Amino acid sequence: MGAGRSPTRAGLGGEQVEGRQAVRELLRADRRRVTTLLLAEGMDDAPILDEIESLAARRRVRVQRVSRRRLDAAARTDSAQGVVALAHPVRETALEELAASGPGGRPPFLLVVDGITDPHNLGAVLRSAECAGVTGVVLPRHRSTHLSPTVAKVAAGAVEYLPMALAAGVPSALRTLVGLGMWSVGLDADAPRSVYELPFGDQPVALVLGSEGTGLAALTRKRCDVLCSIPQYGALSSLNAATAGAIACFEVARQRGRTGG
Repeated sequence: MGAGRSPTRAGLGGEQVEGRQAVRELLRADRRRVTTLLLAEGMDDAPILDEIESLAARRRVRVQRVSRRRLDAAARTDSAQGVVALAHPVRETALEELAASGPGGRPPFLLVVDGITDPHNLGAVLRSAECAGVTGVVLPRHRSTHLSPTVAKVAAGAVEYLPMALAAGVPSALRTLVGLGMWSVGLDADAPRSVYELPFGDQPVALVLGSEGTGLAALTRKRCDVLCSIPQYGALSSLNAATAGAIACFEVARQRGRTGG
């Protein structure tokens, strides 16, 4: 079985990381063991490749130089950019741990993803979430993509810094989070209240993002404390899930930054 053909696991995944930026952050973060680094022969010199090799040497990662054909056969994304790493899977974090205050009493800011199935969308959402200061992510165990090589590559290293939990169901996870003091805010295109009207401030918040096409599931919608929408002024009826998630995450970040949260 080739390096890119490992069987599907029940957890978060993340055992295979591809692409230069994603692999660099995997090595830089140093949060999980990297077992093997595959580098394609004959690549042009680039500072990021030098950094990857230096980080791999520092962490004593086994480096294999292989033909481009062999690397492409092992890869599971459209373009691995000549770099593939094999690592231990991303560790799951308990919901209770995600809902706890951070260093200095910083209130948690969680992103709950209700069934995104497109790995490109999930990867983009995770990258935006990390940049916006999200402190943890909740993914459903079923009916959702997890940390496939495509997700990790599009996320560009964000999976190495975001604590993540897998929930048996999003509605039950929201019930737990609300019981732990979180305020749950669901994004719903039909909600009359705008995301810009909500007082996020410095309170613990769980932002809930629905799936492509159908949005939030009915029970998830009921479990949210409040629903909000993103105002739109063009002819199209809806935003891409990843774009909507990015806008909402940065509105929370804007308010938290303004209040010092």
